[in-house]
Amino acid sequence: MASTYGVEHRPAELYLQLMRGCLTRSVFGEKYRTLRQPVCVGKRARPIWALQRVADAVLRRWNLEIVEKIKFDPAACEEGGRWPAEAETMVGLKRLDNIEYCIRTLLQDGVAGDFIETGVWRGGAAIYMLAVLRACDDESRHVWLADSFEGLPKPDPNVAADAGDIHWKANHVLAVSMDEVRHNVEKYGLMSERVHFLKGWFRDTLPAAPIEKLALMRLDGDMYGSTMDALENLYPRLASGGFCIIDDYALSGCRQAVDDFRARRAISEEMLPVDHTAVFWRKG
Repeated sequence: MASTYGVEHRPAELYLQLMRGCLTRSVFGEKYRTLRQPVCVGKRARPIWALQRVADAVLRRWNLEIVEKIKFDPAACEEGGRWPAEAETMVGLKRLDNIEYCIRTLLQDGVAGDFIETGVWRGGAAIYMLAVLRACDDESRHVWLADSFEGLPKPDPNVAADAGDIHWKANHVLAVSMDEVRHNVEKYGLMSERVHFLKGWFRDTLPAAPIEKLALMRLDGDMYGSTMDALENLYPRLASGGFCIIDDYALSGCRQAVDDFRARRAISEEMLPVDHTAVFWRKG
């Protein structure tokens, strides 16, 4: 008997749909989120957040964490406008869909090269890369996860665009160990010899990374310096027809790094929006 299922009900598509729901926890509807320090904080709020950091440091000794109860917001999950307590990614469904679109296009067009994400947090976006490759029966490409696994660095005094950046003050929620990320990959059954970890600051790990050619590079460095380090070291290895995804273009430091790099390299390919913060373009 012929199947009555449409394309959206094929096993591979159902698998990826479930993966998106699990990685973002949209399928569960999280009830709690980590109480965090905002990237921008007013003077009145700073003493409160300073007190929270002290409390966090004490609670971590007993493996405890401060969370707040929330009402699940599907729109925030779609756009990635939240820092979830348990989900493997905060990028949201639209940015996961963008990853899948890029990979399917690369496979369809036969663009050779590996995939990399710089700034992986809990590993969710890279896990989705691996899931899409599995769903598409691609067993040839390698996926690289580059991160300090210690959070974001303090601003480099030599990088004016990062002056005053306080992402490093939120490392109590941004720092995720390499062991935890590896465990997350393993629990989805996607760990293999084709998964590689690059631990350290991008300026130290990316120049000598043993990557010959890339087809997809997804940059999530937040800051000017981190974004520029990734662009300078990886873009020359991006194949013609490959995709460059910028997760944090809405942030001023990241945006300036991308604009400076594109101007210096005379990159004219159109940047397309993904959601409220991410953009991407295809290398000509």
